[in-house]
Amino acid sequence: MGLQPTYDAEARIYAKYILKTYPDARIGILSQNDDFGRDYLVGFKEALGPKASQIVSEQTYEVTAPTVDSQMVNLKNSGATVFLNITTPKFAAMSIRKAIEIGWKPAHFLTNVSTALGTVIIPAGRDNAKGVMSSRYLKDPDEPEWAPTPEVAEWRAWMAKYHPTANPLDTGNVTGYIAAQTLVQVLKQCGDGLTRENVMRQAANLKNLELPMLLPGIRINTGPNDYYPIEQMQLMRFNGDHWERFGPVISADKG
Repeated sequence: MGLQPTYDAEARIYAKYILKTYPDARIGILSQNDDFGRDYLVGFKEALGPKASQIVSEQTYEVTAPTVDSQMVNLKNSGATVFLNITTPKFAAMSIRKAIEIGWKPAHFLTNVSTALGTVIIPAGRDNAKGVMSSRYLKDPDEPEWAPTPEVAEWRAWMAKYHPTANPLDTGNVTGYIAAQTLVQVLKQCGDGLTRENVMRQAANLKNLELPMLLPGIRINTGPNDYYPIEQMQLMRFNGDHWERFGPVISADKG
């Protein structure tokens, strides 16, 4: 059982927001030509439903490609007004810079895996990334909103004790912390019945679990036929300095 929202779930969340906010959008997509890109596209198109016909350009790239310049020019020339950017960090930084260079300013949605300041935003240029949107389910300890909170203070103390050599800017450490706390809850529910069968039974029986480093309103839920613990995210926008959350928590629920 993976903890994080799947690529499919994240893509559905963007599709829901686009359908509501940009009903007449002309959508352009840049995606990595592998399972990462393909899984994302499946969820996005399924969530768009009949509106998938509003996709006017789909561009792909190989991980060995030196640039995505030609793909970005093609997307601009398609007349796309919404840009779904399904790229890993190196290509995310390239595409953000190129969009500004060619004067293309669509509503820009960037996959959650490419939102780090150090590997994407700073190389792309903070000003260039201003207005780019993405999503998150956890609290970033370095964001001004969360840095002074007791939850982050507790996380930092845990890191200092158990993982002092880790990069404090890597939110993967927050993911690990959340995963560990989720497992603790599973073990509590198991009581003395620590068999594999009971561990799996309890892991598939988490109900509205709230954890300190999850964003407010995001809860962990599983069931016998639902092995996806986190299926909610909240959108955020880069303001030129840091990411700011906006709007409600959105569920990837296929219903």
